Amino acid sequence: MKADDLELMKEFTPEQIEKLDNIIAKYKDKPGGLIPVLEEAQMELEYLPIPVQKRVALGLNLPFSRVYGVVTFYSFFTMEPRGKHTVRVCLGTACYVRGGKAIAEVMEKNLGVQEGGTSADRMFTYETVRCLGACGLGPVVVVDDDVHGRVKPAKVKEILSQYS
Repeated sequence: MKADDLELMKEFTPEQIEKLDNIIAKYKDKPGGLIPVLEEAQMELEYLPIPVQKRVALGLNLPFSRVYGVVTFYSFFTMEPRGKHTVRVCLGTACYVRGGKAIAEVMEKNLGVQEGGTSADRMFTYETVRCLGACGLGPVVVVDDDVHGRVKPAKVKEILSQYS
């Protein structure tokens, strides 16, 4: 067994690896199949670590550099595990001057991660953004598609508890 296979088996179940292999096989001989393979693989596995990318490259008979280049070019793809929920704190001017920075600090403390990170339980991925277009509601926190306006630091824990 190769080292890449061992790495895959540490993170993914045999069933997930089999589904990955089936996705690759479905597009193996189709021109332009790389992006659909990566999209379906990410939907199945939730992210695309290096061992997955190597397996895709081998299965599609492509250089690893091409697969890696596509994964790192498109922001849709992620090489790190993401949480079940995405939390975005606005740090645009209106939100920032109304306390957005304090919200961000409390969010990091509550989730135990820095910006761009995913909580250890993979429940939340935390991001900051420059503007959410809800300036009148600032400071704003968006969890998935839910907008929370006029957020105070003391409300962060209550907001997060709605998504556990």
